[in-house]
Amino acid sequence: MVCPKPDLETRLAEDHHQAIKLWLRLLTCTNLITAEIRTRLRENFETTLPRFDLLAQLERHPEGLRMGELSRRMMVTTGNVTGITDQLEAEGLVRREVDPQDRRSITVKLTPEGQQIFAQMARVHEGWVIELFSGLSAAEKDSLHALLGKLKKYLNHKEARA
Repeated sequence: MVCPKPDLETRLAEDHHQAIKLWLRLLTCTNLITAEIRTRLRENFETTLPRFDLLAQLERHPEGLRMGELSRRMMVTTGNVTGITDQLEAEGLVRREVDPQDRRSITVKLTPEGQQIFAQMARVHEGWVIELFSGLSAAEKDSLHALLGKLKKYLNHKEARA
């Protein structure tokens, strides 16, 4: 008999509450998908998930984003964003610009080369995500999306009241 690879769910006991089981299942699935995406980004593009995420944020905002805004959107420290930006700038994928309205503020933008490289990575990444969810039918994906949306709405509402 083949034993499954240990993950967060291996710490469960039969008598754990259903909510604990669900939470650990969500975390396990997230970790498995994230690990696979990290591996594929490294092997196919010699890049990391944080670098991909930074490029994705900039692609969504062609006008550029300030370093602090990038940090908030990526949920990492400004120091981490600075290090990643330094690397991407050295590779010619992003550029820093001084904000004309506030000379103390720096905006980061994709370069034309950065746009081209990210577009290629994003197409491949999308295919990976589609593949990783291919074990579910379209109806199952719709149902899971709706249920997670309901949970998200509840959690956001609960947070707003706190």
